[in-house]
Amino acid sequence: MNSTALSPCCEEAPVRLAPRQATPTCGEALVTLLERYGVEFVFGIPGVHTVELYRGLAASSIRHVTPRHEQGAGFMADGYARVTGKPGVCFIITGPGMTNIATAMAQAYADSVPMLVISSVNARRELGSGDGRLHELPSQRDVFAGLTAFSHTLLDAADLPQVLARAFAVFTSQRPRPVHIEIPLDVIVAPAPGLAGTPVVFATRPAPDAAALKAAARRLATAKRPLILAGGGAVQAGEALRALAERLQAPVALTINAKGLLPPGHPLLLGSTQSLPETRALVREADVVLAVGTELGETDYDTLFNGGFAIDGQLIRVDIDAAQVMRNFRPDVAIVGDAREALAGLGAALEESVLSAPSHAWGAAGVTAVRDAIAASHDAPMRAQALLIETIADALPGVTVVGDSTSPVYVGNFTFDAHAPRAWFNSSTGYGTLGYGLPAAIGAKLAAPQRPVVCLIGDGGLQFTMPELASAVEAAVPVIVIVWNNHGYGEIRKYMSARDITPVGVDPYTPDFIALARGFGCAARTAADPAALREALEDAQASRVPMVIEIREADWFARVID
Repeated sequence: MNSTALSPCCEEAPVRLAPRQATPTCGEALVTLLERYGVEFVFGIPGVHTVELYRGLAASSIRHVTPRHEQGAGFMADGYARVTGKPGVCFIITGPGMTNIATAMAQAYADSVPMLVISSVNARRELGSGDGRLHELPSQRDVFAGLTAFSHTLLDAADLPQVLARAFAVFTSQRPRPVHIEIPLDVIVAPAPGLAGTPVVFATRPAPDAAALKAAARRLATAKRPLILAGGGAVQAGEALRALAERLQAPVALTINAKGLLPPGHPLLLGSTQSLPETRALVREADVVLAVGTELGETDYDTLFNGGFAIDGQLIRVDIDAAQVMRNFRPDVAIVGDAREALAGLGAALEESVLSAPSHAWGAAGVTAVRDAIAASHDAPMRAQALLIETIADALPGVTVVGDSTSPVYVGNFTFDAHAPRAWFNSSTGYGTLGYGLPAAIGAKLAAPQRPVVCLIGDGGLQFTMPELASAVEAAVPVIVIVWNNHGYGEIRKYMSARDITPVGVDPYTPDFIALARGFGCAARTAADPAALREALEDAQASRVPMVIEIREADWFARVID
């Protein structure tokens, strides 16, 4: 049969839709409302089930970015959201487009990242029919209910403003997580007169309870060994956190997503070392622990999976999520509300109190002892990889480093102190996916084009999403991609060997990354030592196209390790 007689599956077969209306459609009203909510970018791959969402997009202020896979769309939206604090928005096709983006939604869900996924779905009369229609799932909404704050089917165009308001209430006033809104094909094209003019209202975050703040302040005021654990939920509360820590002389440990809340070199900063014995011992010595905006979960507090993290003192927890306050470690005082307001409220309450004198060797002295002991325990490969990250930070002031699950990122999670919040994040926490780094870095660069953005990724992870280099070239996003090449899944290889398992499946073929990068339209080069890396980074800063810098682990270790 002549190929022109077939509709390619990836482009989908034509769908019968209603004639074009003179009145704005639901799809057009959606674009206008998204503009009014401040949406700057939409990430997606158009298909015949979503083209009506695009009808008003070209005339809007919203820029569309086309990834090479819907998973890439989700990771781009994630990177954009982490840098800005605003939701990343995706337009996704019914069925396979949604199952493709599922991993990105799960990563965002695990890390409390705001993401709005708007998809098509089959027409209302066809929902759940099982007729074998194009892209049909038994219930698309049910598939994604567990990956979202909520998943909603828009059955009437008139309900669009209300559903969007619910979504943005999640993003601005609750624990931020993905929201999925699916719009049936017949609803997308339904007339929607007046919807675009519906007033937009942003919900505010709940204030913490005054009595709970006072109860917590009383415990902190009498503490002789106070300590603070801060997570990504406190990312907007840096000033209040620093003021409170300094008043209490409390050591501060930060989760990966909270890096930068205290600046590098701050005398009370423990870093992100809660999984290491030295920091764990200090936490157990604390008589009062204040945990702010943190799950107290495994991927920040037990990355070695040995179950050794414990809190022996009194525990005060602050979180915007009432359920999370009671998970993992049950508190003595629970404060539900905005982290910034809670920390400011605690600071104000303590101003009226006479604080107990800190115990000897607590505060800055205790932090110094812990950090010195941890630094002394680093082996040569770890120091060599820490030097890689230090070189990046030194060569690119103000850099945002977006990481994947790869060895130097694991090292940086322990050793690197970011210069500001939202400047170091990666997929090694929470859901822990591979392939995140490149598309997320593209989203981060779109969010902050004036800043240098580096993707730090392994050779295995890059092969998951390498086609997104073409997306970066097409979108004119000069992101810098540093590939740590250890010729396979090096961390899993070591993990298997440590358990006396003969390594299998961890040595995939490694392509020529330099040739592939140039084929995608990127600049590309190798760097074998810090001087060569610095030179490459300086060239990348001046480049108008993405640059891929390959670092071969064996070469780097040979040059750097004495």
